[in-house]
Order: sequence, then C-alpha cells, then structure tokens
Amino acid sequence: MIGLLLFILALILLLTGYPVAFVLGSSALIMALLTDNLHLFGMMPYRIYAIMTNITLMAVPLFIYMGVVLEKSGLAEQMLISMGKLFGKLRGGLAIATILVGTLMAAATGVVGASVVAMAIISLPVMLKRRYNPALAAGTICAAGTLGQIIPPSIVLIILGEVLQISVGDLFQAALLPGLLLSGSYIAYIVFRVLFSPQQAPALPETDGFSLRLFLHTAGTLFPTLLLIILVLGSIFAGIATPTESAAVGAVGSVVLSFAYRRGSWRLIWTAAKETAHITSMVFLVLIGATAFSMVFSYTGGEALVKDFFLNAPGGIWGFLFLSMLLIFLLGFFLDFVEISTIVVPILYAVAQQYGIDPLWFGILIALNLQSSFLTPPFGFSLFYLKGVAKDLPTSTIYRGVVPFIILQLAVLAIFLVFPQWFGFSPTG
Repeated sequence: MIGLLLFILALILLLTGYPVAFVLGSSALIMALLTDNLHLFGMMPYRIYAIMTNITLMAVPLFIYMGVVLEKSGLAEQMLISMGKLFGKLRGGLAIATILVGTLMAAATGVVGASVVAMAIISLPVMLKRRYNPALAAGTICAAGTLGQIIPPSIVLIILGEVLQISVGDLFQAALLPGLLLSGSYIAYIVFRVLFSPQQAPALPETDGFSLRLFLHTAGTLFPTLLLIILVLGSIFAGIATPTESAAVGAVGSVVLSFAYRRGSWRLIWTAAKETAHITSMVFLVLIGATAFSMVFSYTGGEALVKDFFLNAPGGIWGFLFLSMLLIFLLGFFLDFVEISTIVVPILYAVAQQYGIDPLWFGILIALNLQSSFLTPPFGFSLFYLKGVAKDLPTSTIYRGVVPFIILQLAVLAIFLVFPQWFGFSPTG
C-alpha cells in the first residue's frame, strides 16, 4: 500500500503545477522519510552515474541538436513552404503538406518541440488566413509534430530500448512501418473530412497548379533532409553504425547542410548548442527524478503489488495487454513519456516476460501508446508548444482539434495489437 500511496502523492503534487522532475524526486524523498527508508538514497549517486555514462542515452542530446539545427537554419521552413505550394491547389492541401513535412522532420530528428513550433509559426497563420477550420489546423499541427515520437530516430525509442534492454536499432526498424501507417491515417482523415466539408480547408487560390518545374523545385528543397535521413537511418539499418554513432553523424550532417545552403553561422551553432543543453538537461533531470521514484516504489512493495495484479488479471495474455495499454494511455493524461517509460514500463515488462511476449512487439505497442501522451489534455506537451506560439487561439479549440487524431492513434494501436502478423510479429515472438 505504501507504493500506491507514493503514486497518489506524486499525482496530487503534479496537479499543483510543480515541475515533473522535482515532483517525482520530492515525493520519493517524502515517502522514504515517512517509512524510515531514507537509506535507499545512498544508492542514488550510483544510479545517476549510470544514467550519465550510458552510451545509448548519449544519442539523445545528439538527435536533439540535429533537430534544433534543422529548425534554426530554416531548412524545415523551406520544406514546408515548398510542400505548401505543391499541394496548395488542393482542398486541405496545406494540412496534407504539414503532415508530410512533419513525417520528414520526424525521420530526420526526434524532437517534438522543434517540429510543432516551426509548423505553428509557418503554416498556422496561413491556414487561419485562408479560413481553415481553427480546430482542424491546430490538430493537424500538433499531430504532425508528434510523429517524431514513433518514426525513428525517436528519443522515446532510445529510452524504451534502454529500459527494455533490447536493440535500439531493432526498435527503429520495427517502428518505421507503424509510424508511416499513422502518418498515412492522418492524411486519409484530412482528405475524407475535406470531401464532406470542403469549406473547412479551402484551396490556396494564389498558388500555381502542379508543374514539372514546381515538382523539381520541391524535390530539390527536400533533398537535404532526405540525405540526412539516409545518412542517419541508413547507417543504422545497414548495421554500419550504432544509434549513438549515427546520431553523431546526423548532428554533424545538419551543421554541414546548414552551411551548404548558406544558412549556417557560428551564432547558429552556439544557439543550437545552448537550446540542446537546455532540452537535454530537462530530459535527464526527469530521468533522475523518475529513478528515485521507481527505487522507492519498488523497495516499498509497490512493484510487487502491481505485478501480482497483472499476473492474476482475467483474460491471460490478452487481458494483460489490454489493461497495460489502458493504464499507459490513462497515465499519459498526467505524465509524459520519460516518467512512464522509466517507472511503469519496467513493471509491465517484467509481467510481459512471464507471459513470453515478444519484447520488440511489446516495445512498439508502448511507443504507439506513448504517442498519445503528447496530445492528451491537460498536460500534452504538443498542446503547450502550440499554445505558446498561437496565444490568440483558444485552448478549447486546440483540445477539440486533437481529439480526432488521438482516436486515429488509438485505432493504429488497435490494429498493431490485434494484427501483429501484418507487421511481421507474433505476440509471443
């Protein structure tokens, strides 16, 4: 019961608005004091050292740096403008272009914040000016920005690979098809919505129709990003480099591309480095807080209680899968992917191992589920990123706009859960 009280205490403190990392660490410390388990914190220096020297986690700041450079250098903006011109004559064309650019940005970097902010600054004003439905525009941008959480290289997949002790490269390969299916479902939804309500996403009258010249110009704009994707993901899939090594290639490649297109400068490198340090420190601070929380949660009996519950749940393996996915989805309303990955996933994975579930398939299920934590109110990060840029857009409009995309995420998750053989998996490996 002490473990459950610890969890309840953390949720209460989260509602006060304090930063997540400090909530996790302080709630663990308070419960350790109340239960005379303060001696557990003698192990924290070793745990922190293990996090800071982890080779796999070193890929996190490198991928973040790559994404920040792409956003700061304007390469992402150039892609979005070109794609907007290419699809502008179609109803919903700008929304489709936003999804496609979000997919390319996701495949070049796993940074959600950079993608959402870049697309909100560039495409949202144009959408609203051309009388796009505000909810549709907001939902499209948030959904496109979060594709970086499932399409590799993804920071979520890196952390999950470390937690589940499976190859990050294998996770990257396994996540590619479900990620593209999710992106395709977004585009299909926009197309069908525009067919039934064309006034919600009108065409851009000032754009030229499709032409070979426009197509070649767009292809030339996309080339640097596609080259970066080939360098990063191709080196991993071919077995030439580890994810950490390919992240270093991507970080250097993004800088080279920015200078090659005359958008790079020493100021850009310095600004990107500072922003990367800021984002990385937040991620690792949450990891440290989550480590303290999971340590106290485990040693006070919470982990054993949860494992016992899931092992005795009705329905066997499918009952466990349904309940575990439901738990992760509900926790996504209050926690982000780092806390869920480091606190909840290890407990669920211990149960999954006893059921003989394929760890790679289970990892992708979790990654698809964690995708929704960026969109679910009240603490969805993509919602905050968009609101920070579009201050005049009502919060209720943003919430209303993301609901269809959350439903699509759950639909893709259900397909991957019920039909794993379509993706080359079986539930028990």
